[in-house]
Amino acid sequence: MASTFAVLDKTAVRATYRQLLRATFIAFKGDVGTLAASRSFARESYEASRNVEPGTKEQDDAIKHVQSVTKILRENVVQGQHQGDGEHYKLNIHEHTERGDNMTAKKMQGSVKSFKEIKDAQF
Repeated sequence: MASTFAVLDKTAVRATYRQLLRATFIAFKGDVGTLAASRSFARESYEASRNVEPGTKEQDDAIKHVQSVTKILRENVVQGQHQGDGEHYKLNIHEHTERGDNMTAKKMQGSVKSFKEIKDAQF
């Protein structure tokens, strides 16, 4: 039974890693340098955490962290390319980009929240 859980854990870790790589492709499509750097960082982080015991809280926390990063990359990172001489940029808004309404932004206006508070509220 324990070996079944280890196999399931490895499957979950690999699936989460693949989702992260897909999210980097979506977020950084067309930006070869940033895409390569993000994938290299993901690979190094994956390799560094290979020795985490399956089924532990540490592994669960690591998977949740990667899933959070994946969600942010997929839905909230938008790259822009400078257009012409002025201050115009063409944004790479894609089908996965989260589109909020202005009311949400207006509610946040003037408020100060830490990244942790915002992350905890959304995840």
